[in-house]
Amino acid sequence: MARDISRRACAGLAAVAVFCALPAGTGLSQAQTKYPERPVRIIVPYGAGGVADVTTRLVAQRVSEAMGQTFVIENRPGAGGIVGAKALLASPPDGYTLFLAGNGSAISESLFKSLPFNVVRDFTPVSPLAEFEMLLATKADSQLDTVAKIVAYSKANPGKLNFGTIAIGSTQHLSAELFKMATGVQAPIVIYKTTPELVTAILRGDVDVGFDYHAAFGPSIANKQFKVIATSGEQRAPQLPAVPTVKESGYPDFVVTSWNAFYGPAGLPKDIVTKLNEQVVAALKTTDIQKRMEDLGIAPMIGSPEFLNERMKSDIAKWAKVIEAAGVEKQ
Repeated sequence: MARDISRRACAGLAAVAVFCALPAGTGLSQAQTKYPERPVRIIVPYGAGGVADVTTRLVAQRVSEAMGQTFVIENRPGAGGIVGAKALLASPPDGYTLFLAGNGSAISESLFKSLPFNVVRDFTPVSPLAEFEMLLATKADSQLDTVAKIVAYSKANPGKLNFGTIAIGSTQHLSAELFKMATGVQAPIVIYKTTPELVTAILRGDVDVGFDYHAAFGPSIANKQFKVIATSGEQRAPQLPAVPTVKESGYPDFVVTSWNAFYGPAGLPKDIVTKLNEQVVAALKTTDIQKRMEDLGIAPMIGSPEFLNERMKSDIAKWAKVIEAAGVEKQ
């Protein structure tokens, strides 16, 4: 089921809907009224085939059908999303270039010593797209099958517990750091270059608990090689209804949901933002897209541009505190 978080902006969206229904000549330019008149480019700062890429393509296809224009996906991975973001900011704010951003962009604001942009100032929020929890997993025969057991084992066996993640400064890595802060667990974090390396390390017993997404751990869960100890969201993951969250396990300060969303350059006209947001929301409410997303281990994230702006600001502040408290070296 989609997680509809647009209630706070309903009044604003209703006003916009009335404005958009006005006859031609009452304030909208002719060009904006006809938008889009040519293909729209969506820059995805990840390689093709990943969950973010597949999700973007699913929604873009439905929006393309509804708006009568092609939405072209352009993969531009590299430098923590900076390569793709710079391509967006070099584009005019006319609605023909969009960008997939998310909590990774919020992390980058504090992780990098300097950035060639400010994500709040230089991006225009358009529409949330999807959100997804972190999974805490261990090998199937591990006795560490609850959060309480992890905490107790750490206290009883100082220095014997470890965690595994990928990529320093990734949401996975920072989630492990936040878990340590929230629970008081003392455990070194072993960083792996790739998800397959992390999965192998868990299966070998080199890592006691791994932190990653459903897309990464899903095959090992399906094969009963992994057990999921807990999930990181506010609510239980629909794919794993029997698995508790860390929050309900007694640690309310640990809540992590990754997300992604569509943005445009600064100055993107409000009527174009509204048109795009309406079409993305409509796509996310369809049963087939919701089912496909659930299969990928993610959930539709329905909300207004205003909500999206506040979510970005909130996550920038949240991860800045984690990065500072954990002493993560800035890049």
